Amino acid sequence: MFLVVFRNRKRAGIDAAAYAADAERMEVLASTQPGFLSFKSYQAEDGEVVAISEWASEAAVHAWGSHPEHAVIQQRGRGEYYEEYTLFSCVEPRVHQFERREP
Repeated sequence: MFLVVFRNRKRAGIDAAAYAADAERMEVLASTQPGFLSFKSYQAEDGEVVAISEWASEAAVHAWGSHPEHAVIQQRGRGEYYEEYTLFSCVEPRVHQFERREP
């Protein structure tokens, strides 16, 4: 598994409808890519967003990162939507799981 965490803050006054449409399109497109496993996004009270995606391999992530339509939206994000962002990625993250099992 390859894990990607995208922390970001939007710029003040962005076109929220355009951002939402682009974000929805990217989520749908990503989900069709080979190696895509999951995606979740969370927003904190202070406006920071954390998006987590899981991929089958590092190669799958790189293919998604260079997808032509995704590349256009990445550029738009830097130019129009984001005040700042940090991208974290790691191969074979250390995973601990718990699942309650009722007797």
